[in-house]
Amino acid sequence: MKGNSLPVLVVVTVILALWYAACVPVNGQWVRDQAARAGTEPGFAELVRETMRQDRPRLPAPHQVAAELWNSTVMEEATGRRGLVQTGTLSNRSLIHHGWITLSATLLGFGIGTAMGILLAIGIVHNRAMDFSVMPWAIASQTIPILAIAPMIIVVLNAIGITGIVPKAIISAYLSFFPVVVGMVKGLRAPDAMQIDLMKTYSASRLQILTKLRWPSAMPYLFASLKVGIAAALIGAIVGELPTGAVAGLGARLLSGSYYGQTIQIWSALFAAAILAACMVALVAAVQRHTLRRMGMTQ
Repeated sequence: MKGNSLPVLVVVTVILALWYAACVPVNGQWVRDQAARAGTEPGFAELVRETMRQDRPRLPAPHQVAAELWNSTVMEEATGRRGLVQTGTLSNRSLIHHGWITLSATLLGFGIGTAMGILLAIGIVHNRAMDFSVMPWAIASQTIPILAIAPMIIVVLNAIGITGIVPKAIISAYLSFFPVVVGMVKGLRAPDAMQIDLMKTYSASRLQILTKLRWPSAMPYLFASLKVGIAAALIGAIVGELPTGAVAGLGARLLSGSYYGQTIQIWSALFAAAILAACMVALVAAVQRHTLRRMGMTQ
């Protein structure tokens, strides 16, 4: 950690410096227009100061996004807790409230996509017909833009009475199953022919070869795919909230910020989604380390 902290701090510092520097030209025109109406000309110091504290900037400054994240999580959670006796829920302005709704759809879709991906991978490895039919279909399915297919899924499911978390979970599953399929196919085929022939000399069945040879060999590939899949599942859940006019969820937070020109709210929701994705990927990585260590594999 000590060896890695300095490069990370340098990269973060450079990004923040570039971000602050970009705020001046992006937000500066509004300051100049205001000064022109007042018949004055802003100096450089005033220009920089005013571009960093606008209520609705084109590009929010990092400290504005950080303040909005703090107010929308810690402060709103405290407000919601004080109101528990009356409302029983957190404030609907809390990013924790919206994040939990999106997370619920993400985890359900991720579970469905992971299970479907593993089953398809096992079938592809053991059945030549599935290899030549299902795998090309899985690849082709990812060429369809999710923004185009998400409204279709929502409309069809709503027409048959399926609403709520399930449509968003299906969209999440649609995005997350493909990395799992590809990774598991690669992992299940990782053992070479000599290892498989050795198992056959012991009269091992196909199930025993799968459970005792192919499955352990596929573990590193599976966890690498799960890291990609869980991030994709979060994207699917957020996209699933956009065409429905949802009133809760990070997607709904993005929509409301877009409707009312609240760019700081939009950026805070984006950062909340990024933090949520990072936490889920870190959780998968922790499970990976524990599992592979128990299996005697080195990272």
